Amino acid sequence: MTTALQPPLPSHPLLRLRLAPRSGIPRRLDGAWWPRSYELLEELPRLLAGLPQAWGHINSVTVNGATWSTTPGRMLAFNQVVRLRRTTAASAPHTVCLLASGQGRWDLLVVPPDTPMDAAEPLMAAAAGDDA
Repeated sequence: MTTALQPPLPSHPLLRLRLAPRSGIPRRLDGAWWPRSYELLEELPRLLAGLPQAWGHINSVTVNGATWSTTPGRMLAFNQVVRLRRTTAASAPHTVCLLASGQGRWDLLVVPPDTPMDAAEPLMAAAAGDDA
């Protein structure tokens, strides 16, 4: 009897996310996300998995339509439906908006995937408010 060896599962790269500390003061940005590509169906589940549980279930995500790959209107993530919306608003070309019913709204700066680390780190720090 022979046994086929299974190749090891590919390791999932660490989520590149930096969030602003919680406070009662409204912020324009709640942090920064540095995805590895513009393939939303690949990147979004990693982002959603890495968010604080206190944010609740994200049920709607709005991205810049000109930046991200073509996406369906909805996707299944962690056995729950997430509505995907595309905007072409010039006011938010590099952001993603996350909504959780009854919990709130969070806006994250999206650092372009091809940004070098030495340029991405300061952007992420500034968006999270820890650039002091």
